[in-house]
Order: sequence, then C-alpha cells, then structure tokens
Amino acid sequence: MSPNTKEMRILSTTAILGYGFPEESFQRGLDRDPHLIAVDAGSTDPGPYYLGSGKSFTDRAFVKRDLTFMLKAGVERKIPVVIGTAGGSGAAPHLAWCRAIIEEIAKEENLSFTMAVISADIPKEKVYAALDQGRILPLHGVHDLTRELVEQSTHVVAQMGMEPLQEALKAGVDVVLAGRTYDPAVFAALPVLRGFDPGLALHLGKILECAAIAATPGSGADCALGILEEDSFILEPLNPRRKFTCASTAAHTLYEKTDPYHLPGPGGELDLTECTFTQIDESRVRVAHTRFVPSERDMVKLEGARPAGFRTISIAGTRDPVMIAGIDGILEDVRGQVDAMRRGKASMAGEVYFHVYGKNGVMGPLEPLASQDMHSHELSIIVEAVGPTKEAADTLCSVTRSTLLHFGYEGRISTAGNLAFPFSPSDIPMGEVFEFSLYHLMDREPDMFPIEYVTVGGAK
Repeated sequence: MSPNTKEMRILSTTAILGYGFPEESFQRGLDRDPHLIAVDAGSTDPGPYYLGSGKSFTDRAFVKRDLTFMLKAGVERKIPVVIGTAGGSGAAPHLAWCRAIIEEIAKEENLSFTMAVISADIPKEKVYAALDQGRILPLHGVHDLTRELVEQSTHVVAQMGMEPLQEALKAGVDVVLAGRTYDPAVFAALPVLRGFDPGLALHLGKILECAAIAATPGSGADCALGILEEDSFILEPLNPRRKFTCASTAAHTLYEKTDPYHLPGPGGELDLTECTFTQIDESRVRVAHTRFVPSERDMVKLEGARPAGFRTISIAGTRDPVMIAGIDGILEDVRGQVDAMRRGKASMAGEVYFHVYGKNGVMGPLEPLASQDMHSHELSIIVEAVGPTKEAADTLCSVTRSTLLHFGYEGRISTAGNLAFPFSPSDIPMGEVFEFSLYHLMDREPDMFPIEYVTVGGAK
C-alpha cells in the first residue's frame, strides 16, 4: 500500500504532557498544516511510586494548559489528537484523571468531538494464567515473576503498540486517549495506518516522543515537527533558538537504549545497522534506511508496582573538613549505634540509607572516581529511613538524624553539632514507598486493550 500523501507532518508538542511549550512554537507547528498532533504523556523514569499510587507526576494545571492548546487546534482544524500513557503511568486512575481534564476543557471551551479511550490495565487473573502457562518472561536483570508479586501489585499495565491506536483511528475519532503506550507508537500509528514505512515511522516516533530534547540546545518544554516521507523522514525545529543536527539526532536515537543498532519494542525491533543521518541545512536533518523487523514471538511489556513501606528523610549539610575527611567511617559508626539502640524494638523497624552529595551521591558504589581524593569543601547528607509504617520511618529517621548531629568523631573540635539543617522541621515524611514488581514480557492476547468510544461535549 502506497502512502495516501507524499508526506505526513506530525506535530509533537512537548516531551511529556504537562511539561509545557511556547505558544509561538506551537503556532509555527500549526502553520505547517500538520496531519497529526501527538504527545507522550508519561514514563517509568520517575520510578514506581506513580504507577503504584495511581497519581500523576505532572501537575494538573499544566496538563490542562497543554491539552487546551492541542484540543482546540485539533478539533477546529480537524487534525487527529493522540495522547499516550495518560496521567504519567497509564493505569486506570491515570486514564480517568486525564479524561476528566479533557472533558473539563471541552465544557469550558465549548468543544464537541469523539474520543476513543483505550485501557492498558491487565486483570490479575490473566497474568496468573499466563504465568502458569509459561507465557511470561523477565526482562534482562529482572527477577522471576511469582503469583505473590502479582497479588501485591496495586496496578498492572501492559505497554500497547500501534494496533489499538490504529483501531481507534480507523473508527474516525477526533481524539485518542490511551493508557500505557509504547512511546513511539503515539506518533507512528496513524502514518503506518496510511501506508508509510513502519521502521521510519517508529524511528521518527522514537525521536518525537521527546519533542525538542533531540534538538540543540535541547528542551523538554518545546515543540518539534517530523515530516515522514516514503523513504526517509525530516526533523524540523519550531523554535528559532534550536536546530537539529546529525549528532543531536543520532545521539537521541540511542536514548535509553543499550544496543546502538537494535531497538526492541512491541511486535518487533528497529534495525539501525544501515541508518543514515544527513544535514539538509543549518537546522534540519534527514534520516533514512531504518528497518522494522517483526519479532517471532509477539509480546508486550508488563509493568506493576507494589507497596514497600513508608519513607521519611532529613536533609543536612556539613562544612567541617574533619567530618568530610572521615565521613564514610562516621556514617558507619552512626549506623552501628542506631542499630544497637533499636535492637528488638518493632517500633524502629526498617532500613537507613545515607546519600552523601559531594561524595558519590549520584552514583553511589558505582562511582568510578570513588577511590580518588575528594576535594569537596562541603557535603549534603540525606538521611533516608524506610519502615513498614509511617511511625516506624519517622522514628528511625529521627533517632538517626539526632545521633549523627551530636556524634563525637575523632578530631572534632566543636560540640555544638555536626550538621546544618536548611529546613525546620528537619524531618520530612515522604509517604508510601513503592517498588517495581512487574517488568516482564507477556505474550500479547486478543482484545488485550479494550476501547471505549465516547462523545465529548454533546452531539457533533
């Protein structure tokens, strides 16, 4: 099937819905008469809390702001609007949260349109059955899945590919709102439906999912335009401050990937072994020769999170050169003293972690410069306590913080206290802690992603 048009122009508004974008960039994108307005609304990057808790990691006010621009332009100009991984994690509460915002906008802006709402939640019974039948595999470095882990998970979603989005678009809806979605699929589904090459479309989607981050200087809060042609695609900035270069485009192609030539996803992988990047002019790049290779086994990624306790932290700083020089031993001694005091006390159950910024705070034990002399003149120390209850975490953080504050280490001169606290109160409850319980592959099943068709804002 040949493309219905010689090219397809796709407007990507922002790296994640709610990050914002300049109105001027968006208008420049509209001036290019796009065939599709699309945005990736989520990620697992912020960690398991948001999937486990059912909350969004983006702010409602800015999600509404971004969606208002997109929906008004899409409805008025009859441009399909596609939103993937609604609410940040794409589970049922996230989908409902984003749907409510859309309905609110339609009411306030007097918009009327049809919308497909696609669920990505997987019933636990289906996961149990697939697990018993050996149809679930762990991703590299991930634990084997058990029924107990599934049962403990508050939400389980599967990462949908292009097919559910295409089914909705074939029905002629104006807006597609999807749960957890493979990021590039949001941008590739409609072009592939219209006959464009899936390898090029998915590669373009891989870059557009982060909008202008792939430009230079990059930004997660700016728009970008992708122009898909029969044998290549073009990346075009929509802000005069930015440009796409071969280096920036190729670098972003490797973003979040361990293999520079093979990028796996639902239904297959992108083969980049013959991919080329060509600078068209100062700000535009053409990409060609990306191939899509279908996989022998059609699988989707499962994601789930389970509660793991409660967290309380305390943030402090030190500028004492004696303490800085001996910080590793001091923290171990403090840990030992706290462990001795809480032995046998259920009210102080849990674990203590020290994060020392200025010395291996970012990479911890993986820091390659750990063995070299440290030259920091000050350190930030975060005391993190995780306990089975909020009360246990509060108690453990409090006693660890106070022990470190007045701990007498060798060479100490001042007895007034070892730490400076930027905030009062010094201890900050962080709420419930979650951990990923599912990060596995499961065979795709028919009707895995049910679609609800609704009319928003009254009859069209």
